Amino acid sequence: MKTFKLLTIAFLGIVLSVLPTSLLGQVNEGDTTYRPESGQAGKDVVWVPTPHQLVDVMISMANLTSSDFLVDLGSGDGRIVIAAAKKGIKAEGVEFNPDMVALSKRNAQKEGVSNRATFINADFFEYDLSKASVVTMFLLSDLNRRLKPRLLELRPGTRVITNSFLIDDWQHDEKRELTDESVSWNTAYMWIVPAKVEGTWKFNGGELQLSQTYQMVSGNLKTGEASRPITEGKLRGDVLTFTCNGANYKCTVSNNAMKGTAERQGKTEAWQATKN
Repeated sequence: MKTFKLLTIAFLGIVLSVLPTSLLGQVNEGDTTYRPESGQAGKDVVWVPTPHQLVDVMISMANLTSSDFLVDLGSGDGRIVIAAAKKGIKAEGVEFNPDMVALSKRNAQKEGVSNRATFINADFFEYDLSKASVVTMFLLSDLNRRLKPRLLELRPGTRVITNSFLIDDWQHDEKRELTDESVSWNTAYMWIVPAKVEGTWKFNGGELQLSQTYQMVSGNLKTGEASRPITEGKLRGDVLTFTCNGANYKCTVSNNAMKGTAERQGKTEAWQATKN
């Protein structure tokens, strides 16, 4: 029996000695001595960690709730995902570097949030974002521009938060800056994915014609023979607000229906419309 055990151990040693390094990394959850360096090359962008102070700002901007699912694109050492998990929500990091993924898993385990913080080795351009309600990223402007069409297809109300770089011509909804000037990367931007409202909406007594550029909305409200322009039209997720002819409208949009109120001179009445 002892001889059999010794032969088995010897055989395993031979197998491990000829396994490719990549497979050994999978067995051992990555090189435990791996330490990334700021500025090191990556697939699409060099890795520079988001300062912990700005991580806190980005997490605060998201206004996380227990039902949220945060996805960090290019998650690096996992710090944003781990910070979100510490708030009690589920979060996932998408990272192309397998050593970074392994490091992130170890970091999550050290922080006691492995049950909520997951990390996958993948190309974020191929990752399914549909389950995300919050997307965070620290990517270059060109990468943000390429991701923009996919981000705009996410559920209305999804928050997209970036470190320092804008998303093409899509105007941000919120901006926050660190007061600590010693921090190199000190600005966070947030966008809220808007509902799609462009088109003609019918309501009792008239129609509402809307044009849309991201969250900014313009158009005309027609009742009878009178057609008046709307002003201050804006979407915040699935909530549309606008003013027309002295009335303030606030409606929640769901597919081809919107329901809400119209307030004029202190009086509020129900208002709804359906899209043709």
